[in-house]
Amino acid sequence: MGGVAQLAIAAGHRVTGCDANVYPPMSDLLGAAGIEVIEGYDAGQLGLAPDLYVIGNVVTRGNPLMEAILESGARFISGPQWVGENLLRGRWVLAVAGTHGKTTVSAMLAAILEHAGLAPGFLIGGVPADFGVSARAGASPLFVIEADEYDTAFFDKRSKFVHYFPRTAVLNNLEYDHADIFADLAAIETQFHHLVRGVPGRGRLIVNGADAALARVLARGCWSEQERFGVEDGWHAQAIEEGARHDFEVAFGAERLGRLRLPLAGGHNRSNALAAIAAARHAGVAPAVAIEALQRFGGVSRRLELRGVAGGVAVYDDFAHHPTAIETTLAGLRRRVGGARILAVLEPRSNTMKLGTMSARLPESLRAADLVFCYGARSGRSALGWEPAQALAPMGAQARSFDDLDALVRSVVGEARPGDHVLVMSNGGFGGVHGRLLSALAGLGQEQPA
Repeated sequence: MGGVAQLAIAAGHRVTGCDANVYPPMSDLLGAAGIEVIEGYDAGQLGLAPDLYVIGNVVTRGNPLMEAILESGARFISGPQWVGENLLRGRWVLAVAGTHGKTTVSAMLAAILEHAGLAPGFLIGGVPADFGVSARAGASPLFVIEADEYDTAFFDKRSKFVHYFPRTAVLNNLEYDHADIFADLAAIETQFHHLVRGVPGRGRLIVNGADAALARVLARGCWSEQERFGVEDGWHAQAIEEGARHDFEVAFGAERLGRLRLPLAGGHNRSNALAAIAAARHAGVAPAVAIEALQRFGGVSRRLELRGVAGGVAVYDDFAHHPTAIETTLAGLRRRVGGARILAVLEPRSNTMKLGTMSARLPESLRAADLVFCYGARSGRSALGWEPAQALAPMGAQARSFDDLDALVRSVVGEARPGDHVLVMSNGGFGGVHGRLLSALAGLGQEQPA
């Protein structure tokens, strides 16, 4: 919604907004755009008398301002529908969908198009380092959008991406998530097929060919061109040399298209890069140009982002909150740091994780960490419906659980030693724990900026 607000400003509208607990980097971006953010949802905001209220999916019935809007009969619309109707119609939309990697692939794709001189617009659920903003109107018909499968709004329970009608659609992967709104994987597959139904005949689907759930989605019907990645007869990597960053040959079927030295480690990022190169080619960018762009790709904030070093201890921030994302993020850091110790600090904050649907998968997903520190609030919006200590019991002394953030910080600092890497994983602000850790760790040595 912060990105939507930035796009609305760029379109010439006056924009205000409200939310609870706005935190960086979005709070900084909104301030820089001159967007006034009101803390909380007081019904008195009806007095602003805007022409239109754009509603995000965090808003539910019972929200004081939403109740006042409904009573007053004021005009309102969901964020995705407003974007679809006001910003995307008539443009070449490149949508990136999938349980994992949406933000990274979207940022890669936007960076490739920018490097090719195509000046794309974009709306991404993170802040790409190459742009410094999460949204931009763009100066060409091309528009890259992160296509989320979460529901649109309390009054529209379809996935957000059904409003986008892309010409190029990346289907990156698909597994069960969002247990608060989807009963099972089949329900999510249905939403993905709604997305497929909206791609024109001469549009193109860029599909992870190794994903069984996506194969089931396409088996329901497909009316567009298809290209697959991650398989030998489609886009794939050859001659892989992997370390902190890795080199590989980009190939499409039997054709080798160039060697990419990717700044990001991990097989998941290799797959992300192939998807972005394939999508960019559909928009007219030669693979050689795409490879050149990705050689210098700066990454995305909150994706294995180094926040600082203090006392010889590096502290990273990552958005990972699903067990698969946790496992791949840890694997990527392990490749980068080799045998150095990794201390994983986890806040299972997503709606799915708060329900405990995937708590049994946590021990295996965290195995690559040397020590695990899990935070679970006992009250408030972030309260867990399960006991972290019980879920992590199979890890024994390797894992510790806390319901007090200060106690967690003290424990991490007490265990950390120079040369360690602390990986903080949460899809929220996590009480500013990154800064608190760096401040406390500074007592072990002289703090250095990232």
